[in-house]
Amino acid sequence: MSFPKLVVTDIDGVWTDGGMYYDQTGNEWKKFNTSDSAGVLFLRYLEVPFAIITSEDTEIMKNRAQKLKVDLLFEGVSDKVSVLNDLCDKLGISLNEVAYIGDDLNDMPVLKLVGYSGCPKNAPDYVKSICDFIGEKNGGEGAFREFVEHMLSKNQLLDKVLDKHMDRVTRKS
Repeated sequence: MSFPKLVVTDIDGVWTDGGMYYDQTGNEWKKFNTSDSAGVLFLRYLEVPFAIITSEDTEIMKNRAQKLKVDLLFEGVSDKVSVLNDLCDKLGISLNEVAYIGDDLNDMPVLKLVGYSGCPKNAPDYVKSICDFIGEKNGGEGAFREFVEHMLSKNQLLDKVLDKHMDRVTRKS
């Protein structure tokens, strides 16, 4: 496996535990694990584009994407394959050069098409059966970061991004 030219993720069940929490006034709450943001940071150090493709379309997701400075956010998507094909055409890459992490039924078509696929530990067995990588972490526990770090390690790039991070941190102090 060579390092992908694009990394794509689902959100609910990967970055969150998949739960949707509602208070008595109808407000929706989701819990994100902040360690996943390091996965985005590592991809930026390598100048690898990062995209979110989710069927959800909420202010919660918009706020999280804005905080992470995500340029490639696709919300309210029912056909993830079509969106990903269009994105690959725009970037001039093939599906084989894409890594994708998802956790459930709506991710399966994409997981079967991309060059490298992954899922969190708590994904259903039928999703796990089609993935190249099955994480040790459940969705909402840093599964995206684990996926990125795994690909970095397999490609001997983890030390490179950690060095870039240390250089950045040292320059700021």
